[in-house]
Amino acid sequence: MDTVRYGIVGVGMMGREHLINLSHLRHEGAAVVCIADPHTPSQQLALTLAESYNWPLKVFTGHKELLDSGLCDVVIVSSPNMTHYEILMDIINHPKPHHVLVEKPLCTTVSDCKKVVEAAKKRSDILVQVGLEYRYMPPVAKLIDIVKSGSLGQIKMVAIREHRFPFLVKVNNWNRFNINTGGTLVEKCCHFFDLMRLFAGSDPVRVMASGSIDVNHKDELYDGKVPDIIDNAYVIIEFENGSRGMLDLCMFAEGSKNEQEISVVGDSGKGEAFVPESIVRLGSRKEGRDGVQTIRAADDKIRYDGLHHGSSYLEHLHFLSTIKAEGQKIPAVDLQDGLISVAMGVAAQLSIELGRFVTMSEVLGG
Repeated sequence: MDTVRYGIVGVGMMGREHLINLSHLRHEGAAVVCIADPHTPSQQLALTLAESYNWPLKVFTGHKELLDSGLCDVVIVSSPNMTHYEILMDIINHPKPHHVLVEKPLCTTVSDCKKVVEAAKKRSDILVQVGLEYRYMPPVAKLIDIVKSGSLGQIKMVAIREHRFPFLVKVNNWNRFNINTGGTLVEKCCHFFDLMRLFAGSDPVRVMASGSIDVNHKDELYDGKVPDIIDNAYVIIEFENGSRGMLDLCMFAEGSKNEQEISVVGDSGKGEAFVPESIVRLGSRKEGRDGVQTIRAADDKIRYDGLHHGSSYLEHLHFLSTIKAEGQKIPAVDLQDGLISVAMGVAAQLSIELGRFVTMSEVLGG
């Protein structure tokens, strides 16, 4: 496949970000040929971008028309969260095979995620990857490599702090309500739950959370309804192998040097990653404080930093390479990863609602 043809379903902010990233991969054979979005202003913004890259686009108002057109080999799903399930099922069940990169979260409910997983098992001719691109951020990727090397020993604790700005305004304000997003701890934090599971090297068994809507969006009103998405939370997660994870989320903390701070502690050492400062710190119990190293994290393959510090570019680069490779195609972030990251967020949301620990078996079922 010298040229891989892409269609983008949903060309809001993130859909256009995918378009820009793919424009920087023309030399690798990527070409965006069509888009689907019912929102005319989003269509026009995408068309303007495409014109600047000399990419003529076929425009559809719905994803079914895009699929039936036969124009693309790959579909990027970057539509609002609550639409993912229907779109994914239509792609997976379509007679023409389309590889898929679906933005996080996979779906807004565990039930829908499980249905997508089961449907995809019947399609050996398509590759489906979940867009948990934080794995590709250079400092995070460096920390993942450190953990995999075993230099920290057996991982015991993972702590992730995200202190940032409030949710951005989206088309028709869809992201202001849990019913559309799955809840803040699904919509925003599935990235971090995915990383916790990756660092811990184990699956979650129990979740406890405390959170609320304390500052943001309380003075907003949409069709007579006040937003119900929480803006801060603490989440504790216990894993099968005895390790623990903790998330500290605050979405009214613009006065922070780093948006994300990740700490991974093993029985012989500690590693930390800082975004966007893009540094990693590494130390051992044996050498103590004086032996801590500070490493600048960078990746010279990145041609476009974009909204996520180059991680979306690297995600697309690796995904495109996998599509073009011969033989069995295995996604870097598979549907099971997407399912568990959503289930962890759902368990955390439920824990806040019930005021108690929630087991993963309650959420995942049999």
